[in-house]
Amino acid sequence: MDAVRLIVTSRRALAASGEVPQIMTEVWQAQALAQAIGSRLAVFGPPELRGEALGLTELAGRGCGVLDPPDLGPDELRAAQLTELGDARQALTYLGGLLGEVGIAMVGIACAAPDEATYWQCMEAIDAADESRDRVRELLRRLADREQAIPEREAG
Repeated sequence: MDAVRLIVTSRRALAASGEVPQIMTEVWQAQALAQAIGSRLAVFGPPELRGEALGLTELAGRGCGVLDPPDLGPDELRAAQLTELGDARQALTYLGGLLGEVGIAMVGIACAAPDEATYWQCMEAIDAADESRDRVRELLRRLADREQAIPEREAG
């Protein structure tokens, strides 16, 4: 499945989740998907994006690591369903939106956290989502720079 379809599915699932365990599962799924997209870009993307893409992979992996892994069957892991990136700009734009929604969802959980451990887990997940989103923005900026440089090379 292509990245945009998986991201849209994740956004819908996050919006529809009501209970804290469901939200945490969807946050984990979103970070795992960001990790898979970063990995795909690092391997198959333009050379000038590969370093930032590796950074996204690492940050999103940290985002998964701060949360308890959900009990998912092999068919339920969205990141494993990623078969193609498609339009990198569109995928990264959608991914940035998803990571923003992840941060907002985690703020909601942190505000109502029943204990200090849950609160700090949420804070770390918020930080990881923000850093991943910053990396996505940097990837989009580099992609725009690359696209502007290509016509200049062709004209020269």
